[in-house]
Amino acid sequence: MTEMRTDGNNCFVCGPANEVGLKLKFHIEDDVVRSEFTPAEMHCGFDGVTHGGIIFSVLDDVMANWIYLKGIRAYTAKCEIRYKDSLPIGTTVRLEGRCISSRGRLIVMEGKMLRQANNELVAETQASFMVEA
Repeated sequence: MTEMRTDGNNCFVCGPANEVGLKLKFHIEDDVVRSEFTPAEMHCGFDGVTHGGIIFSVLDDVMANWIYLKGIRAYTAKCEIRYKDSLPIGTTVRLEGRCISSRGRLIVMEGKMLRQANNELVAETQASFMVEA
């Protein structure tokens, strides 16, 4: 497992020093970044369903952490998300991020959120990241 750089300590999704953050831990396995997330009541949008912005943030971070854990500095340039199903609070999901392509300063990533219990797709993303010059 790769150690986190200290400049990410306050990240909302993975920063260990962020008091209101999600504190997710990411690791690379077979060139795929993985993590797990179980949304709590405080992550609710309405009717016991996880807020779409939380889902988006978690998926952005699983993709960004593939880059981050490889020691590359890059920023999200564009991201598209497809919500496939709602995510009730208390439902554990598996997160996966992988590189689709890398050319010059552009890295294209894919992120997936799958229900741990049955592997059903909750949401998926594709994003372009620009490597810092």
